[in-house]
Amino acid sequence: MPAIPSLGGLRGRGNGRAARVEPPIPVPLSAYVVDCAVYVDGERQPGRCSHMDAIKEVREQGDGFVWIGLHEPDEIQIQGIAETFGLHELAVEDAVQAHQRPKLERYDDTLFMVLKTVRYVEHESPTTANEIVETGELMAFLGQDFIITVRHGNHSGLARLRHELDADPERLRLGPSAVLHAIADHVVDHYLDVTARIEGDIDEMETQVFAPRSSVSAETIYFMKREVLELRRAVMPLATPLRRLAEGYTRLVPDQVRSYFRDVDDHLTTVSERVAGFDELLTTLVDATLAKITLQQNTDMRKITAWAAIVAVPTAGAGIYGMNFDYMPELHWQFGYPMVMCVILGVCLLLYRIFRKNRWL
Repeated sequence: MPAIPSLGGLRGRGNGRAARVEPPIPVPLSAYVVDCAVYVDGERQPGRCSHMDAIKEVREQGDGFVWIGLHEPDEIQIQGIAETFGLHELAVEDAVQAHQRPKLERYDDTLFMVLKTVRYVEHESPTTANEIVETGELMAFLGQDFIITVRHGNHSGLARLRHELDADPERLRLGPSAVLHAIADHVVDHYLDVTARIEGDIDEMETQVFAPRSSVSAETIYFMKREVLELRRAVMPLATPLRRLAEGYTRLVPDQVRSYFRDVDDHLTTVSERVAGFDELLTTLVDATLAKITLQQNTDMRKITAWAAIVAVPTAGAGIYGMNFDYMPELHWQFGYPMVMCVILGVCLLLYRIFRKNRWL
């Protein structure tokens, strides 16, 4: 019997057959699961179990909920969780692919919410920064007895938030919707922090724009405007989902939690007003910078024109007396040359005084 070829398949050896390639080995789900916990009566149950065992335990007891945290799973790895919890395929596809705008969708007995996370990138000065706002995404599947969070990006971790909630059983007794509120509040609080620090950058840029001989260019302000626009895309669309949750969009959010969402919505309104103000202020700074550049160009042109007028006087004199005519006034006069030089110098000084008086020089 011939030997079985190794390395996962047959390789072509002149027999015309194509090589057979083994499918990639799937990464285990545990590589994407950040945490999986069962909460009963607001208390986290000890130990760690799989998502199937967790939801089975909750539904057998008829109390509590499951909170599963995932970080950038692929379609194959999330499929098992989707089948266990009955997640809609369209929502699962959005959670895997990311690059979604903030939104809230309802699929049967499950809510799917998308939030944009933001992070302020440290830099020495807004005029030398390559990036100021970094964005990520955070998705949440909310059910009657579970909440599944899917993170995209390295700055949107929820470990600290989970520890804070673990220490507050009163909030967790309200169910998984309390976790969704905590996540939304956590994201909006980061919005407030980022807008406060961007406001400092814009104030610094404003000071430099109106300072004499400033080095701020229109391109730098456009860069800041683009960063504010990225923040605006994260903030503005979130208003409608939060308002829906606060107004009783679904029975998955009880009345006790709805009031908390109204508070988050108020904070988001504050952020939205700040971001809109940033955009208007940056537009004003662009106009001011362009006006300053135009004024500087006009000043330079006046100086060039003034010096050209002064230089034209000796040029005209030299041109006139440089003509090859035999009979010209003062051509053979002994004091003709000193007189012409004095006239030229006098006219130049007169023009210089006039231009200085009119602030052209």
